[in-house]
Amino acid sequence: MKMALLAALIATVALVGCNKSEEGGRPGTDSFKLSVPVLSTAVKQGEVQTAKMTVDRSEGFKQGIKLDVKAPSGLHVDLSNTTVKPGDKGDVQLEIKADKDAPLGDQKIVVKGTPDKGESTEIELTVTVSAK
Repeated sequence: MKMALLAALIATVALVGCNKSEEGGRPGTDSFKLSVPVLSTAVKQGEVQTAKMTVDRSEGFKQGIKLDVKAPSGLHVDLSNTTVKPGDKGDVQLEIKADKDAPLGDQKIVVKGTPDKGESTEIELTVTVSAK
């Protein structure tokens, strides 16, 4: 019983760790990460779904971050903010639209965060497209 509980705890920790990007900016006290609370989102052909992403800043990170998104053919993604300023909360909504003929199955969306200075980072979100 204890081993099963320990295995479940390790699997949960591993899953939670998978939804954050590598550090951007300057690793250490002047950095940021992108995170999504879920690793995948489902959307039907011809419909729209919303996902949430957060920009997590280290205490010393005081830069603006430009966000760019790349989506495969058949998917369109609009960000509620394309620039996250130093005083902003950091929550960004992703509106994911699937064309009526979007390819079925798992598709990858990549969001890239580029700071004013330092290294960029990116995070990947899986979108599962199903028939309407």
